[in-house]
Amino acid sequence: MFIRQEQPSDAIAIREVHRLAFAKAATDEAPARDGSVEANLVDELRAGGDLVEPLCLVAEREGVVIGHVAVSRASLDDAPALVAIGPLGVRPDLQNAGVGSALMHATIAAADALGERGIVLLGHPTYYPRFGFGPAIDHGITPPQAWGPAYFMLRRLGAWTDGLSGAFRYAPAFERLDD
Repeated sequence: MFIRQEQPSDAIAIREVHRLAFAKAATDEAPARDGSVEANLVDELRAGGDLVEPLCLVAEREGVVIGHVAVSRASLDDAPALVAIGPLGVRPDLQNAGVGSALMHATIAAADALGERGIVLLGHPTYYPRFGFGPAIDHGITPPQAWGPAYFMLRRLGAWTDGLSGAFRYAPAFERLDD
């Protein structure tokens, strides 16, 4: 497996990774889901110029894109301050094989090397702490919706500034998800 920055020529493969990664079969409780919400979100973030290109990475095996992580600019109290991870997708046949973990480690290291202060994500509270994430509210960063403090997480990086806090806001494409 090789991890590298995404390239414009990867756009179609990235879209397919997210479409497949977030697809769900129909159940008695929920209809089928094709993953187009996440795929469209990445396309909209890219079109809006909100992706932090050096931090948007792909995992590839034998020249085939098998995973992708999108990283976008985010703000605190309407001032650019942090970056946000999401979505992070891995082809279903390769999930639970370390691809997502490798993308997370590479993204965190790259963000730290670029002098980012912190990374925020909305994710599972038993999975992301292994990468150093914890409740963002513990640092005075409030989520844009009532997701619950355990799911809205922050990973402080080397350039973290004590006292950095406020109301978190994702890039505009995230706000259009509910439209």
